[in-house]
Amino acid sequence: MNAEHLLFWIFSAILLVAAFRVVTARNPVHAVLFLVLAFFSTSCLWMLLRAEFLALALVLVYVGAVMVLFLFVVMMLDINIDRLRQGFWRHFPLGALVGVLIALQLWAVLSHGPWQAAFAAGTAANGATSNITALGLLTFSDYAYPLQVAGVILLVAIVAAIALTLRRRKDTKQQRPSEQVRVRRNERVRMVAIANDAEGRQDARQG
Repeated sequence: MNAEHLLFWIFSAILLVAAFRVVTARNPVHAVLFLVLAFFSTSCLWMLLRAEFLALALVLVYVGAVMVLFLFVVMMLDINIDRLRQGFWRHFPLGALVGVLIALQLWAVLSHGPWQAAFAAGTAANGATSNITALGLLTFSDYAYPLQVAGVILLVAIVAAIALTLRRRKDTKQQRPSEQVRVRRNERVRMVAIANDAEGRQDARQG
């Protein structure tokens, strides 16, 4: 067993333990931190498999952005999920079976899909051994239109989220320069005649 195999087994063990603790930790903050550890372990495994782009994307996107947002939301809301975790062990066998099936499907797709052919073609054409070449070939050849469709769907989702969450507050005041420019003196100033003290006292005695 060489050093690469040893590192693979170490990171795999850390990944399995961290993933198990994500679903068993009672504290939601601890669960999020274990998920961050699982992502880091997965990134290390992808680096060992020479999938540099996927490893860097996982660290930058999920660990650097998504998980920080999850941690911020969990700490702000202070969620008590003890009631949600009741009956976890009763459904654990079914969840484990579904996880194994998903892992087998991923293995079948990655081992028998077009990735190896594209990687071999890119290597033969450019003499490169990086998986980024194969990713670029697949992205801009076979999956060019699905990528554009996914971008349009994400744009529509962003616009819809902004439209749904946009609310006009009634307790805020805004300036309207166009109306301020068109204002006239008689619309803002009103002349009021005020009686002097002597006339006021005489009116009071007469009343």
